[in-house]
Amino acid sequence: MSSDHFSLLPPNSDALSAGGTPIQNTSSRLINSMGLKSIFPDIIGTSTPMLQVLASAEKIARTDSSVLILGESGTGKELIAAALHRLSERADKRFIALNCSAIPEELLESELFGFEKGAFTGADKKRAGYFEMACGGTIFLDEIGEMPKRLQAKLLRVLQERKFTPLGSNEEKSADTRIIAATNVNLEQAVQQGEFRLDLYYRLNVLPITLPPLRERGSDILLLCEHFLEIFNRLHGVAEDCYFTEEVASLLVHYAWPGNVRQLQNLIERVVVLSAGGKITTNYLPKEVLEQTPLSQSSPGFRASAPSHAPHNFAQQPSAFFSETSAPAHKGYAKIEYPESHFSFPDKGLNLDEYLVSIENSFILEALKKTGNNKNKAAQMLGLNRTTLVERIKKRKILPLKPPSQEL
Repeated sequence: MSSDHFSLLPPNSDALSAGGTPIQNTSSRLINSMGLKSIFPDIIGTSTPMLQVLASAEKIARTDSSVLILGESGTGKELIAAALHRLSERADKRFIALNCSAIPEELLESELFGFEKGAFTGADKKRAGYFEMACGGTIFLDEIGEMPKRLQAKLLRVLQERKFTPLGSNEEKSADTRIIAATNVNLEQAVQQGEFRLDLYYRLNVLPITLPPLRERGSDILLLCEHFLEIFNRLHGVAEDCYFTEEVASLLVHYAWPGNVRQLQNLIERVVVLSAGGKITTNYLPKEVLEQTPLSQSSPGFRASAPSHAPHNFAQQPSAFFSETSAPAHKGYAKIEYPESHFSFPDKGLNLDEYLVSIENSFILEALKKTGNNKNKAAQMLGLNRTTLVERIKKRKILPLKPPSQEL
């Protein structure tokens, strides 16, 4: 592999995040990340902050209490909300996402609660609101901090009494709906300034989840880069798959990402389109990324933690893990085939049977995901007979998560 190609594999087992914080590289951590990855297949991240979030979300999803997701813009709050719905007992009902700041105040109330014919000018027929449409399901209220005070009072009634009244009606309706709210606003400060109701804040903040900004997820940045490169290489049909130079990778790892994952996604699409395929150099990066003060490539801060799909001992050089034929010349990272070294063995030991089963389950789920749950193709990818694969799926109850119902 050419020296100017970027590899996701860290140079040694004492990996550090972009901020210089030590990252565990033990078998127990890998088991945790693999288990959470199978539960949250659409969420990319194996950094310690994200694993902590996902571990909490897995527990919270099983309850029916209100959830408040906090975090900066672009950190993936709606993605977490959709995952909570998908893992809940309400998964077979609707998940409706609504941005409270994107709808004018005069329309937001009718969108939420519905209205009767003649309730206002232009209401020529009866219409159900989102609380009625999401009966039995979940409503995700994004940017809840932007909700007008008058509507905050009505939402509080829904949370307290599980009832609401459509505009122009005297008939109360039941609100069998789980509410997940999110905001990048400091609600405690908004309460002190009289912009947000204290009682509503307490009702929403039963189960809080705080998403870390991307700058605190150093070991996830390169995983996300790989993920978005794969998507946009395919989406834009480039003749040669894009890959990063080491210099570009270092700049991306150390950039502060004020727009978080959303900003990273947009940047990756931009460089794929502008480069039209092949090597991505600094010429394609925007000014704000180039003008930061990057750390030296040889500094500990450049090292990223191991991707969850590659649980190897990285004390050796990355090339030691792959045959020469396993890395396509046009790729910026090696394709994993068969590792040539052993796993890192923790000082406290491990339960080998459970560890191997957890790895196997993770790969089975990944094969099912890649093949659209086609067991014949998945068995071929795994080198198993179809009957063997089906038996293991049934015995271990390895079931792909049900997709969420139609989202708005």
